[in-house]
Amino acid sequence: MENGILGPISPNLQVPEIRKQSSPSTEKAGSGFGEVLKDAISTVNELQKQSDQEIQKLMAGESQDLHTTVIAMQKADLSFQMMMQVRNKIVQAYQEIMRTQV
Repeated sequence: MENGILGPISPNLQVPEIRKQSSPSTEKAGSGFGEVLKDAISTVNELQKQSDQEIQKLMAGESQDLHTTVIAMQKADLSFQMMMQVRNKIVQAYQEIMRTQV
């Protein structure tokens, strides 16, 4: 059986690593919730850029591996959806705090 245009499927999928949370006593100053949020947003942005690069390579004919392109697009999409859900939960929590009576 011939591999054809697309080539063999490679099972070597690399998932971005999520930083392990350290205990508060070993935490550096300024590496709180805001820093974790910034890191998550930059990771999502990087996945979006990688997806765009894969699409450009495929469209320019530099790459004929459709599977890698689709996987990059799906990783970017899922990470963006996750970021939006986290944002929604943060907004919900803020609104709940604002509704509490003092």
